[in-house]
Amino acid sequence: MTTGCVGTGVVWGRASDPSRPSQARQQSRRDDSSVQKNTNVAIVAALEREVWPFIKDWPATRKEYEGRWFKFFAKEGTVVVCGGIGSEAARRAAEAAINLYHPALVISAGFAGGLDSTLALGHALTPRHVVDAGDGSRTDLGRGEGVLITFDTVADVEQKAKLAKAYGAHAVDMEAAAVARAAEARGVKFLACKVISDSSESRLPSLTRFIGADGRFHALKFVLHVAARPWLWPAVFRMAQDAAKAAQSLSSSLEQYHLPTMPAEHPANDFAVEVKKN
Repeated sequence: MTTGCVGTGVVWGRASDPSRPSQARQQSRRDDSSVQKNTNVAIVAALEREVWPFIKDWPATRKEYEGRWFKFFAKEGTVVVCGGIGSEAARRAAEAAINLYHPALVISAGFAGGLDSTLALGHALTPRHVVDAGDGSRTDLGRGEGVLITFDTVADVEQKAKLAKAYGAHAVDMEAAAVARAAEARGVKFLACKVISDSSESRLPSLTRFIGADGRFHALKFVLHVAARPWLWPAVFRMAQDAAKAAQSLSSSLEQYHLPTMPAEHPANDFAVEVKKN
């Protein structure tokens, strides 16, 4: 999820609910062991809204991992989980997907805010480097182009400019570095697939206050907040339009990784077998 355009996804999307009633427990007992054994790719996103064009026809199941419930969409060797906004939510979702499905590749997918003025809405970015702004660590993926920086809060225009200057970054999100760290810890290949949903000059409503500690977005509070402030309506409407375009672009980008088997020429094989930390 982009730090600059959280609202484009979270207002109209959902993350996995960490607590589910007994009905979810019954559903989780469905026999899908063959799916788990044959999973090649696990995709970790923040919200369903970001990847909905990609997974809208996929069967879903809920599974428990370390006391939390996650909703997985699985089809033909690929599983998708939407764990919520931010590094901690992304880490939990990535660990759940890795331990439950044992993929050969983990992808951090979703929206990103542009830091480079040349990156237009809908531009797909597969970065060479993923940087954690929290500790400055840099993951070298071996292939790809550009630098993606993971920031811990929603970045405004001024913060975007600072991140671009300090790290030479081209785009910013809130999850990729955490997913990379989870994959590295378990010896799984990793790459990031992000799509620009807002430009470096986009000015959006403040959204940080509506994101819970568990990574869930409090949509009702946001809607009530916007409803009482008509001057925000045009910006929110524009965010929704941009999010729809970004989601379509992301879906198209993810199709190249959705294969029933992972042949030698699979795009993932161009990326890091061994993640390097700088």
